[in-house]
Amino acid sequence: MAKATKKQALGRGLSALLKDPENDIKSVEDKNADKVVGNIIELDLDSIDVNPFQPRTSFNDETLRELATSIKEVGVIQPITVRKLDFDNYQLVSGERRFRASKLAGLKKIPAYIRIANDQESLTMALVENIQRQDLDPIEIALSYQRLIDEISLTQEQLSDRVGKKRSTIANYLRLLKLDPIVQTGMRDGFISMGHGRALINIEDQQQQLDVYETIIGKSLSVRDTEKLVRSLNDKAEDTPNTKASSTNNQLPKHIAKGVKEFSDYFGAKIDIKVSGKGSGKLIIPFSSEEDFKRLKKLINSED
Repeated sequence: MAKATKKQALGRGLSALLKDPENDIKSVEDKNADKVVGNIIELDLDSIDVNPFQPRTSFNDETLRELATSIKEVGVIQPITVRKLDFDNYQLVSGERRFRASKLAGLKKIPAYIRIANDQESLTMALVENIQRQDLDPIEIALSYQRLIDEISLTQEQLSDRVGKKRSTIANYLRLLKLDPIVQTGMRDGFISMGHGRALINIEDQQQQLDVYETIIGKSLSVRDTEKLVRSLNDKAEDTPNTKASSTNNQLPKHIAKGVKEFSDYFGAKIDIKVSGKGSGKLIIPFSSEEDFKRLKKLINSED
């Protein structure tokens, strides 16, 4: 109990230090920065701005009220993380649910870890910490991965190291962004799972993808049933004259067929291959937009 009281008193003392204009800390090199950065400090809720880099875009009102009730009874157990913007002005890095619930609970102050970071570092911290700690839906996770790749110029391999996930896992999330926006919204709203989405990716025709999506919801299809339906549709498509190249893929040597699958998983796209009788051939990597082309280009360059 004595330790807790001492810690709280220290937090209040540091809060006073931060409110002194003569001790305005703007970098880790400033005087008293070591007393502030990384420590738990009681901050005024009104001095904290919401993080524009927050990947979570929706908050459940009921669970926020439940968290607010808990905070009224026992306080904020896990401090939020903020970065210092200006004198007595901070921005959330992680902990927006706790921040919102504390306001609902009527709190004036909240315990916080203080960081000093530029916009790019803040974006990285916010996205990585939220990916690891928050219950984001699959599309939010995919968008967070894509932002890290685009805005921080990370390769999938580097991103894998940052978030502690296999590159194939990251690729599977990124592939979800190729789904029709209606399907993506359905996943975000919980009408279908990520498993359903991964099955739907294999349908190239947009209208057919939407038709199957409606069938999943209308008939409450499981992921396995969805995969069977998609395979059935693709098998029928391969029997038509317009899919000669796809039919040829079924006759490929095993080592090439396996390689094509690995290429498809890596690039997050259905790779086509044409092989001549002498063993030579070519790979065809499709792309759906300028952004998708740039994504593929980054993947290829990352192997240099």
